[in-house]
Amino acid sequence: MTAETDTQTTTVYRVTGMTCGHCEGAVTTEISALPGVSSVKAVAATGEVTVVSAAPLAEEDVRAAVDEAGYEFAGQAG
Repeated sequence: MTAETDTQTTTVYRVTGMTCGHCEGAVTTEISALPGVSSVKAVAATGEVTVVSAAPLAEEDVRAAVDEAGYEFAGQAG
């Protein structure tokens, strides 16, 4: 799911393997390092990661960041 406003894009991704706050923090840290990202909210209970960025992100970049954090990228939610 992607929603665009005049200046920001919000995309929800699915990430598997997150089980706790530490997991959420690891995924948040890696995705936050991507260029253009202004906020990240990872929720282990749902496996959803909401990313707000200046422009749509390349899926391969998000996949690489999630992989670096040690979790599995499962694509966009919705």
